[in-house]
Amino acid sequence: FMNTEIKIFSVGPFQQNTILLKSKDKALLIDPGFYSETEYQSFKKEIGDYELLSVYLTHAHIDHILGLSRVLKDFDVPVHLSHKDLYLWENSHSQSQMFGLNMVKHNFVPQDIKEEFISEGPFEFRALFTPGHAPDHMAFYFEDEEFIIAGDLLFRESIGRTDLYKGDFNVLEESIRNQIYTLPPATKVYPGHGPLTTVSYEMQNNPFVKL
Repeated sequence: FMNTEIKIFSVGPFQQNTILLKSKDKALLIDPGFYSETEYQSFKKEIGDYELLSVYLTHAHIDHILGLSRVLKDFDVPVHLSHKDLYLWENSHSQSQMFGLNMVKHNFVPQDIKEEFISEGPFEFRALFTPGHAPDHMAFYFEDEEFIIAGDLLFRESIGRTDLYKGDFNVLEESIRNQIYTLPPATKVYPGHGPLTTVSYEMQNNPFVKL
């Protein structure tokens, strides 16, 4: 039974999935990757009168935080990111320059996300530490509503790349096997890029991490 409305914006030069969760009159924003003002305004329109409580980041790769400063201009809300490895966060500005992208330098450190149960407003989920694609990578599992926000850990018939800073295929595979493939098979998986998938579909069809 879904109380949460999930809106996905495919944004930026990397076609990243920015995810807005709405329930009752509250909202959470995950991985704001907006690059153009037009993209940002479509989010503004969608959130409407809902109160934004927080921004959660699955990890600090540039495509997942490109729109963060724009969001924080309009919304004075906390930002949450795992502190397991802050290198990507601290070097996000040079990441953006490497790709020739314009990004405001952040002068704050987000609040730490631990592996724990998080309850904020009407939202309840478990934060799972899922490194391999990025050393700070977390996934957010909404058990009661049977979905997980997987960031760049797992995609439909694919996985997150492991050739970036501290990427490691073996670690990634372990994260998928232990944290995703152990979930109920019907669990919906919302990835950081591309279409929705399910745990059972990936267990049967993912060419990189097979059962």
